[in-house]
Amino acid sequence: MTTPALLPLSGRRIPNLSPGASSFPHHRATLRLSEKFILLLILSAFITLCFGAFFFLPDNSKHKRFDLGLEDVLIPHIEAPKGAKHPGGQVVIHGQGGHDEHRHREEEESLRHKIRADHERALQEAKEKLKKSRDELRAEIQTEKSKVVQELKKKDGPKPLPPVPMPKVVGVNDGDPGEPDVKEKRDKIREMMKHAWDSYRQYGWGHNELKPLAKKGHSTNIFGNSQMGATIVDALDTLYMMGLHDEFKDGQEWIEHNLDFSVNAEVSVFEVNIRFIGGLLAAYYLSGQEVFKVKAVQLAEKLLPAFNTPTGIPWAMVNLKSGVGRNWGWASAGSSILAEFGTLHMEFVHLTYLTGNPAYYQKVMHIRKLLAKMDRPNGLYPNYLNPRTGRWGQHHTSVGGLGDSFYEYLLKAWLMSDRTDTEARKTYDDAIEAIERHLIRKSNGGLTFIGEWKNGHLERKMGHLTCFAGGMFALGADGSPDDKAGHYLQLGAEIAHTCHESYDRTVLKLGPEAFKFDSGLEAVAVRQNEKYYILRPEVIETYWYMWRFTHDPKYRQWGWEAAQAIDKYCRVSGGFSGVKDVYSSNPTYDDVQQSFFLAETLKYLYLLFSSDDLMPLESWVFNTEAHPLPVLRLANITLPGSQAQR
Repeated sequence: MTTPALLPLSGRRIPNLSPGASSFPHHRATLRLSEKFILLLILSAFITLCFGAFFFLPDNSKHKRFDLGLEDVLIPHIEAPKGAKHPGGQVVIHGQGGHDEHRHREEEESLRHKIRADHERALQEAKEKLKKSRDELRAEIQTEKSKVVQELKKKDGPKPLPPVPMPKVVGVNDGDPGEPDVKEKRDKIREMMKHAWDSYRQYGWGHNELKPLAKKGHSTNIFGNSQMGATIVDALDTLYMMGLHDEFKDGQEWIEHNLDFSVNAEVSVFEVNIRFIGGLLAAYYLSGQEVFKVKAVQLAEKLLPAFNTPTGIPWAMVNLKSGVGRNWGWASAGSSILAEFGTLHMEFVHLTYLTGNPAYYQKVMHIRKLLAKMDRPNGLYPNYLNPRTGRWGQHHTSVGGLGDSFYEYLLKAWLMSDRTDTEARKTYDDAIEAIERHLIRKSNGGLTFIGEWKNGHLERKMGHLTCFAGGMFALGADGSPDDKAGHYLQLGAEIAHTCHESYDRTVLKLGPEAFKFDSGLEAVAVRQNEKYYILRPEVIETYWYMWRFTHDPKYRQWGWEAAQAIDKYCRVSGGFSGVKDVYSSNPTYDDVQQSFFLAETLKYLYLLFSSDDLMPLESWVFNTEAHPLPVLRLANITLPGSQAQR
C-alpha cells in the first residue's frame, strides 16, 4: 500500500508514490486525514476533562485536602483557603471549624460546577464543529496554525536593538534641477522607473527578478531557490528618492509580511550583502522605518557562518538555514574571490554601529589585516585567495569583474568614516598606484583603458564593469597623496571618455560587456559572447560622479543618450530587458529585468538630472549596488572591538 502524497507547507506537491495514480485521490486522502485528526483532538480533549475531574477534584466523602501551598500557582483565580500551608510556614488553623468546613464545601461545589460547565461547552463546540463543511474546517485549522506560528515568532523573535543616535540625514528627496529641459529628462527617468516597477509588481511580485517578455518571475543561483523579492529590496531607496511613496509603501508592506530568511537556500554572501543588507540599511536611513533595520540585522546573522573558515576569509556561498558554506566550483583552486570578500566593509561597519555587536566590524577588519600581511606580486592583489590555506590562487588581477569593488570599498571605508580611517585610504592609494603602473595604458588611438593582468601578461581588454573606475578615481581625487587630485580627476575623465566610446561605436548606442584595444580595433567587442548589454549601470555611474565634480554638460548629454537608447531598445510591454548584441539593428532580448537596473542604472540617471543637493556626497557614500549609507561622524567614539579612534 502506498503512502498518500501530502501537500508540504511550500505548496509544492511531493511526487505520487504509485505510478499512474491521479493527484485527486491523494488530495481527498489528505482531507480525510484532516477530519480524523480533528475527531481525535476532540476525543482527547474529552478524555483530558474526564481524567481532570477524577484526579483534581477533592474526595467529598472524607473531606480531605491536599494542602501543597500551590493553589495560587495552579488555580490562580481561587483564593488559597485559610487552612492552607503558606510558603515556609505550618498549616494555619483558624477557629470556627464548622464554618470553615462549610465554606470549603461551597468552594469545591463551585469548582465542580465550573468544570461541568466547561465540559458542556466543549461538547457543544464539538457538535458545532461536526456540522461544518470540510473547507470551513480546513480554514479554521489554517487560522489556528497561523496563530501558533505568530506566537512562536513573538516568543523567539529578535532581541530589541540598542538605541543609537541616527546619523544626520540630508538631501534625501526633491533635488529639483531648476532648468525645465533637465527637469523634463528627470521626469522621463522617473517614468521609466515606474514602468519597470509596475511591470514587476504585476508579473513578478515576490520573485527575485522579472522576465519581462514571458511576464513571469525569474531567479538566478545567486539568490538560491527562494523567492526573496530581490527587486523589491533593491528598488526601495530609488523609489523613495524619486518620491514614488505609494510604491515604496507597497514594497515596505511586502518586506514586513513576507521577507523571510529562515529558508533552505544557498545564496551568494556578496550579492545578498550588497543588494539586501545594503538596500535594507539605505531604506532604513532614508525613511526611518524600523522594520528595515530589523530585517537587515536578521539577515546579517545568517551570513556570519560563512566566515567559519581556517583563515576567516568567508566562503562565497552560505546556506541560510544550515549555515554551511562553500565556494564557487569555477573559482581557481577552491578560492574565494577578492571582490566578494572585499566588499563587505561598508555594510558591516553600519551593522556594528546599529547593533553594538562588534562581530561584524571585527570580521571585516580581520580580512584587511590578513591582506596587509600577504605578499602582493608587483603590488597587485590577485583575484583569488584560498580560504583554507590563506594563499593566492592564480595571479589574475582585474579592476573589472572579480576585483572591482574591493578597491572601491577601500576608498569608501575612508569616506564613510568621515576620513578618519587613514589605514583604508593608504591601502587604496597604494593599490591604485600599482594599478596605474601595471594595468592602465593608452591605445594607439589615444584612448585610456584599464587592462587585466594574467600571469605576468597584460590583456588589452576592458569590461563594462571596469567603467565604474572613472567615477572612483574622481571620488578619490580629493585626499590623494602628493597633490595628485588634478591627475586623478583627469584620469576619471579619460576613463569616462573611453567608456562613452564603447557605447558610441555600437549600432544601439549601448555598451558591450567587454571591449578590446588591439589588432586595430578599439573599444569594440570581438567575441559574440561579449556583445551583450544587460542593463548595467557602471558607465552611467561614472558620468554622474564626473558631473558632480566638474559640471561639464557633456556628462548629462552622454547620460541622456544612454537613457534614450535603453528606452528605445530595451523597453518592452512587460518591463525592460537586456539585449544580446549591441551591434545588431535587430537585437534579440535576454528576457531578464535585472534588480540592479532599478537599484543603480535608473538611480544614477535620476541623480544625473537632479541638483547636487539630492544625496550630497559629503553626507552619503553609495555602496557598490548604489545604496546610500550615511557618513558616520564618530570622531570621539570607538566602534566595539576596534582599537583605532573612528
